[in-house]
Amino acid sequence: MQNVPLALIHKALAAFFLGLLLTTPVGLGAQVSPPLPPQKGGLPLLGDGSAMASGDERRLGDRIARELYRDPDYLDDPVLADYVQGVWQPLLAAARARGDLSGELDERFAWQILLGRDRSVNAFALPGGYLGVHLGLLAVVSNRDELASVLGHELSHVTQRHISRLIAKDAQQTPWVIGAMILGALAASKSPEAGNALIVGGQALSAQSQLNFSRDMEREADRIGFGVMTQAGFEAQGFVTMFDKLQQAARLNDSGAYPYLRSHPLTTERIADMQSRLPLGAPRPAMPEPTVLHAMMATRAKVLSNSGADALRSWQDQVQDSALTSRPAAQQAAAWYGAALAALRLRNVANARSHLSHLQALVTQQPDAAAPVRWLAAEIDLTARDRSRPQVRALADTLCAAATTTPATQWRRPELLLQAQAAHHTNQSDALDAAAQRLQTWLVAQPQDALAWQWLASLYAAQGQSLRALRAEAEAQAARLDYTGALDRLKAAQDRIKANGGTHSSADLIDAQIIDARVRKIDVLAREQTLAR
Repeated sequence: MQNVPLALIHKALAAFFLGLLLTTPVGLGAQVSPPLPPQKGGLPLLGDGSAMASGDERRLGDRIARELYRDPDYLDDPVLADYVQGVWQPLLAAARARGDLSGELDERFAWQILLGRDRSVNAFALPGGYLGVHLGLLAVVSNRDELASVLGHELSHVTQRHISRLIAKDAQQTPWVIGAMILGALAASKSPEAGNALIVGGQALSAQSQLNFSRDMEREADRIGFGVMTQAGFEAQGFVTMFDKLQQAARLNDSGAYPYLRSHPLTTERIADMQSRLPLGAPRPAMPEPTVLHAMMATRAKVLSNSGADALRSWQDQVQDSALTSRPAAQQAAAWYGAALAALRLRNVANARSHLSHLQALVTQQPDAAAPVRWLAAEIDLTARDRSRPQVRALADTLCAAATTTPATQWRRPELLLQAQAAHHTNQSDALDAAAQRLQTWLVAQPQDALAWQWLASLYAAQGQSLRALRAEAEAQAARLDYTGALDRLKAAQDRIKANGGTHSSADLIDAQIIDARVRKIDVLAREQTLAR
């Protein structure tokens, strides 16, 4: 099947879910059974008896996510991902504390966020605990609270089993047929010829611009999402101001720039309900000014989602505006950050460093912005043409020292990956070894981090550790749910072991045992994946 743009996933899912509803007696306006009180240590009993089994839902989600990982619009930007995780993890913790997230779902589901380069304002929940977020959404939310309102809403669709309950309405379809329908709808959205062969029945494409969740489900996700975000420490007004922002967009036009409005339509009841949850007598909240950190991250999303040369050059024009110095600090920081990152994307290192110096002077009194500015400086240094220069070695030493003095539980992913890049560029054994050890420690706790596995493979290859490099490449493929690709690399490692005959070091023998064990495990996963097609 052809790769499908990430932007089409929500529309196709909406069409599929609506198709299921149109073929049953229950319509979009039907009443959903009201939730029962949360059970201690478990999920609220929201129609569990008719919901899709959690294991089946996870496998279905894996199948869809595997296609998204292959999509050219998929983006693993460590800096933006770190910022989003700073909002996402407190929401997950709050859902656990409230009893919305059961132990079974917590263990079985992926709980991963996939970023897409698309400039449309969109976020969506997928089966099995996967969430998609377009860079367009990150670019327009004014603060972390508004982002938390969207993520909390989508999280609640998953924890309340809305997706599985809709899918389970058509009991005649197996999860794998359902998966084929969803993927077929995605393919047909781009190429009808490619998609029609995968469509089972015609209902998946019957009304692609319609709702995917019932009105009751939307209100339920609002109510529970509001509770989750406020318990996680985010400001309640973020929900209201996000609704205001979406409502204003709906009044202007329906040009396709706000697909979130069509899949999660605002109603007067939903808006009034969120406003009523604010403290009695509280004034209507104004749209808050973004923090310096959020302004920089929103700008990064804008630059990475529109990397055309003209768009990148326009960021240079913004910092030439004489009125810039009279604007709020967040706007100034966004302009200088955007100019520096855009110059970096244009490979103009001199301009990038010049803009960075202005940014550094501006944020000296902004502690929360220090790390992203430091990471941008490292990105600029690593893009310099002369990567053997002492500056890169000094960067590697600085990043290594920072990791050494910080507990492993507090390591930041962008810093670790930048350290790996710097060590790889220096190609010096001590730097390579230090970076590899830290990535190994990180991957013990984060085994699904495909990009970290890929950099670890590069470090091993630079050290001449071919078996470990092949195994790390295999783990990167497995983390992207490409078990066939993972097996190819593991079997290549086994072939290399056989080619060496009996000449093995003790380390090689240990690596060989690990590789054999992983072959057996991943072979089972690959067979299950094949049977599911």
